[in-house]
Amino acid sequence: MQYENPKNLQLSLPDGLVVDRSWLQRGGFTRSSIDYFVRSGKLVSVGRGAYRRPGPPLKWQHFVYSLQEQGYPVHVGGRAALDLQGFAHYLPLNGIQTLELYGISKLPQWLSEAQTTPCFKACGTLAFDHLPAHALTTQPFGHWDWLLHFATPELALFELLAQVRDEADFSLLDKYVESCPTLRPDLLNALLKTCNSIKAKRLFLWFAARHQHPWYTSLIADEVNFGSGKRMIIAGGVLDKTYHITVPRRMFKDQDAPDFF
Repeated sequence: MQYENPKNLQLSLPDGLVVDRSWLQRGGFTRSSIDYFVRSGKLVSVGRGAYRRPGPPLKWQHFVYSLQEQGYPVHVGGRAALDLQGFAHYLPLNGIQTLELYGISKLPQWLSEAQTTPCFKACGTLAFDHLPAHALTTQPFGHWDWLLHFATPELALFELLAQVRDEADFSLLDKYVESCPTLRPDLLNALLKTCNSIKAKRLFLWFAARHQHPWYTSLIADEVNFGSGKRMIIAGGVLDKTYHITVPRRMFKDQDAPDFF
């Protein structure tokens, strides 16, 4: 029985790329040849149904790019995106421990089985049905300059705001917003219009009013749906009468902000 030349595999599958059987078959490799490459050590298993060529330990960037190459609409977002783009305040001693992946609600089984550092967390698409233009950016990685998709700082803030649950989250967001004096007003306005999370939009304006960065006066809220009624975000917190949300008592203060409601 004839099998594809291993050299063809080397040309088709770059070092560090993790792929599944369907990816290999689309590249012209038969089921029997894939089995042969696995038996002969030309391919090694990375979780169930996923493979790579033998080589050095994989970095998290390899996994993210591999997901992109397999068609997952995934990007690094939330806190990881902010930290990796220079907005970190409290990095863990061993670096980033959790990498938030947005665009998918569940990790593929092979990635769940792979032993990775940092670990991956699927965060879904709850806050946005679709993203405005320029909400994502890219960063090159590795010898081939693979382009990894990242949330811009503007989008990453909204992703974090949608997940605020307690006072610790408030404190974290406060530091991040404080570190963002140069955000782009046009993108912020687009995100306000397309965001599905009422909580995220109200919180964003609360933090924006609190820090009064130059972009704050360029926000346009007339066409934004902020919902109705009061929202309890922090149990036992103080009700902010402008944005109708409860905020931590220690962070509460009257703010000279326009009434958007």
